[in-house]
Amino acid sequence: MKHKKWLTLGVAALSLMGLTACSNQANGTNKHVHFSQSYTASQPATKKGNHSTLHVAEVNDAPFAGMSAPTLQSNQEDEDVYSPGGNGSLFHTNKNYEIVNGGLANLKLNKKKNTALITLKKNAKWSNGQKVTAKDVEYPYEIVANPKTKAQSFSNDMDDIKGMSAYHKGKASTISGITFPNGPKGTKTLIHFNHLTPAMKYAGNDFTQDVVEPYQYIKNVPISKLGESSQVRKHPIFAGPYKLKKQVQGESTTWVPNKYYYGKKPQIKHIDIQVVSSNNIEAAFKAKKYDFAFNYGIPSEQYPKIHALKDYSEVGTPDQGYTDFGFNVGHANKSGVSVMDPNSKMHSANLRKAMLYSINLDMIAKKLDNGIDYRGNTMIPPVFHKYHTSFASQPGYPYNMAKAKKLLKAAGYTKKNGSKYVTKPNGKPLVIHFGCMQGSSAAKATDEYFLQQWHKLGLDVKFTTGKPMEMNSFYSELQKPKQKAMDVFEASFGVGSEPTPTSMYGPDAADNMAHLNTKENTKLLNEMNDKKSFNLKHRIKIFHEWEKYMNKKAVYSPEFYDSLWTAVNHRVTGYSLSPSNNEFWSKLGLNSAKLK
Repeated sequence: MKHKKWLTLGVAALSLMGLTACSNQANGTNKHVHFSQSYTASQPATKKGNHSTLHVAEVNDAPFAGMSAPTLQSNQEDEDVYSPGGNGSLFHTNKNYEIVNGGLANLKLNKKKNTALITLKKNAKWSNGQKVTAKDVEYPYEIVANPKTKAQSFSNDMDDIKGMSAYHKGKASTISGITFPNGPKGTKTLIHFNHLTPAMKYAGNDFTQDVVEPYQYIKNVPISKLGESSQVRKHPIFAGPYKLKKQVQGESTTWVPNKYYYGKKPQIKHIDIQVVSSNNIEAAFKAKKYDFAFNYGIPSEQYPKIHALKDYSEVGTPDQGYTDFGFNVGHANKSGVSVMDPNSKMHSANLRKAMLYSINLDMIAKKLDNGIDYRGNTMIPPVFHKYHTSFASQPGYPYNMAKAKKLLKAAGYTKKNGSKYVTKPNGKPLVIHFGCMQGSSAAKATDEYFLQQWHKLGLDVKFTTGKPMEMNSFYSELQKPKQKAMDVFEASFGVGSEPTPTSMYGPDAADNMAHLNTKENTKLLNEMNDKKSFNLKHRIKIFHEWEKYMNKKAVYSPEFYDSLWTAVNHRVTGYSLSPSNNEFWSKLGLNSAKLK
């Protein structure tokens, strides 16, 4: 899962409060900027350059949380700042995110036996010199499925592993379906499933874990306390190309090569990663403080100025996620299963749809976003072109205030005695609280535009705390099982490199923070990975049915699809965001000791 506030709008957004949307139709073009996935300087890397420091910016308006364990990470910032260490990645992938041989481990699926055999490289070691073992492959499953953990990455899809359900419910101390053919200290881990699924061929699927955790290093820490342990927070170890040299909590991490790394040896001797606010990143590039930024979080309002910098080139990819709106329709019970409440404030589908039709996302993207983002139409982003339903088939919620008001009235939300805002169908006052994250002044203005439009619709909508929230506070509140502070929230999710959305919208998914749970939703999610879906045409059909269903329910609705982009200084060589570039950090080089 990836949480990220996308600061997408231009400074011109400050005038949004005075804008009157001029059309009831979507612009229909959805045109946006297309980026190259790679950049390499014209001059090759040099010894002097590689012995200097690579400076990387993490663009964010809050400190990073400091969760180094990949199984417990719940936001993009932590993934970014610890990524030189490899983030525990097990497998290599091709350009389509399909798992291929050559990584820390190889994968072999056996359809007849319903098993997955994971075989580690014999020379794989952690940055403290300890051997990477089969137990390290198994332990992530224990962590994410442990009933006392707060891991966000568990979904009921993992119950397809034999013995997983009993372990997850606390009825067993081990997962019986995961075995070690040559012992827990060996190189082979064998996972027994009730059935294999099409998703298992791809990294980032919901059925398996594609990371390792250092069991020998953390085994004495109770799983329930792992996230706060010294081994995770202060002195983590890694199996990737770099090891952590120093970190300033929430602010920076610095890295040096990991001499035990099994793969391509890194060229650059020092890496420094610093958190930079979204308002300051353009000035930081102009001052040549950073070689590049992680390609999440750069406000697209700054694209024209960054594009004009002579010593930088832009690189980017379509994002695997999107920003979205969620409407709180229930709560999570003690077992973590979402329960829809028919008496919830946002229970009415017409109320939810009215709020979506009343905001002009096409206008915002076209006029203010510099072509970086565009309005979303389904909950599967177009980067997964095989599965994404076209705008022609599923237009989503283009701006239509007249339709919004009609839907609201039909649902019984009307004004009483000349009041400014509508009341509930039972005549009681309706106040809706909107939760969103703080960002640039432009991002705040955009969220204020949403309030403006909802007020025009006749709804009394207020910010949850009177203003956009700090990121960590936002998610801390939103993740409460029975939170009532946010009736509507604006968040961001990454689908991962395999588009099955069960871990976000399944009945017991921790990320299902609007608490959608219907028989039809569960049925369609399950059918995405049943035996019939090994037939690609059938699987695509099920995805399209699910996208249509989600638009109909409107408990969640996409806001913007995004391009993830950054600027790369012209002293950098070997920069590539291709999914098939499995040695991102090791392939980077520098042709000068100073930024150009």
